[in-house]
Amino acid sequence: MRIPRIHTEAPLTSGNSVELDEAPSRHLAKALRMEAGRELILFNGRGGEYQATISAITKKCVTVIVGKPKSDDRRSPLTIHLGIGLSKGDRFEWVLQKAAELGVSHITPLFTERSEVKLNGPRLDKKMASWQQVLISACEQCQLNIVPQLFPPSRLAPWLETREEQKRFVLHHRTDEQLDATQQVDSAALLVGPEGGLSSDEINLAEQQSFQALRLGPRVFRTETAPLAAISILQYLWGDLN
Repeated sequence: MRIPRIHTEAPLTSGNSVELDEAPSRHLAKALRMEAGRELILFNGRGGEYQATISAITKKCVTVIVGKPKSDDRRSPLTIHLGIGLSKGDRFEWVLQKAAELGVSHITPLFTERSEVKLNGPRLDKKMASWQQVLISACEQCQLNIVPQLFPPSRLAPWLETREEQKRFVLHHRTDEQLDATQQVDSAALLVGPEGGLSSDEINLAEQQSFQALRLGPRVFRTETAPLAAISILQYLWGDLN
């Protein structure tokens, strides 16, 4: 039987007793019908994971005893910072989930000219919490032990100006530029627009900040497809997809 992987914010030390938060406790007790004595794997996003055993369980609280550590964090050797225009509906959360599974290490939501999503104040705080949980859930599923760092939404220009990655790409289906697979790359920034794409002015602004316009092929991808295709290619060339 598959051993559940659970994220916790608690410090993890072998031999310690840890009470899990209500949401994972409810999942283990009600959805999975776990009992005392069952094994878990715990991680807190700081690297590595720990074996654990349930010592007590109720519908709202599961207590576990932390066991032996395992040091494998499963991070890609390629650091990718994804900057992506905010999109409507559940598209954005779907991109977050799949980007985490593909090994992206940093994500910044971007307000761009064609972004139709408006966020501020309590609504922004609620969205950030929801997005963080999407990333955590993705890491629980794909066995990644370092949760991608999610930055607060930013305007495009400040994000571009602060990029220091070795290679920087902006997806643009009207360019003829292609990747040079002969290079050795250990960090990359990837810029993707929202529905309707980036404007010409935004693409020019990115190019002025040393972003290479990049075309992925003859077809025009949706905003939720384009970043995942690009991330997969980058990870195949310079990361850990093989």
